[in-house]
Amino acid sequence: MHPKFLLVALLCYQSSFAQETKTDSTTTKKITYKELIIPSVLIGYGVIGIESDALKNINEEIKEEVIENIDHKITIDDFTQYLPAVAVYGLNAMGIKGKNNFKDRTLILATSYLLVAATTLPLKNITHVQRPDGSSFNSFPSGHTATAFAGAEFLWQEYKDVSVWYGISGYIVASGTGFFRMYNDRHWLTDVAAGAGIGILCTKTAYWIYPKMQKLLFKKETKAAVIVAPFYNGRETGIGLVGRF
Repeated sequence: MHPKFLLVALLCYQSSFAQETKTDSTTTKKITYKELIIPSVLIGYGVIGIESDALKNINEEIKEEVIENIDHKITIDDFTQYLPAVAVYGLNAMGIKGKNNFKDRTLILATSYLLVAATTLPLKNITHVQRPDGSSFNSFPSGHTATAFAGAEFLWQEYKDVSVWYGISGYIVASGTGFFRMYNDRHWLTDVAAGAGIGILCTKTAYWIYPKMQKLLFKKETKAAVIVAPFYNGRETGIGLVGRF
């Protein structure tokens, strides 16, 4: 299947949720098409760049600039891709409550990451775009960037009602992740743009479908709890983690 048709189908699938589902189990506000504009534009730019000579030239120009100014690679993007999502749990640990409890937000995040993997991995095989450093042919889209922006949207959704700056900071970190993917000569600009759009869209989708998942999987409301305790079995010591959802 051509990647353009695959991504158009993905956008249409997301749009169907925009018409029918709600943001969470306690909110009646319907999703609007305005929320699909930014991720759609980002994905569209990336897809067009697969075959557009003009956008390919821009990719090459950026690569040349990177090569001229780079001193050494900085692999911080391997860690920053997860930072926005981790920040949600850090803020909760500090007593700053977000939109959802531990169980709900964890299931939403897991759903988002599953959607990211289910989208990016097949596209890498289908598009077969060579990386800027020539190491492989799985450049499009950027999985690191998709993961980072999925986490940034997750942070935004959980804390936008507390302070928009939490969400903005997440998007700054995610943008930095995309920049370092280009800085490290691992991705083209079009890869990063498409990855960002996919990440945002996957998290939005996770929030849209979670109310139905919740009704299907959880008939009764349960409280999430995590217990951390040391243990000693006579020979070894360690820390045990027990969770209930």
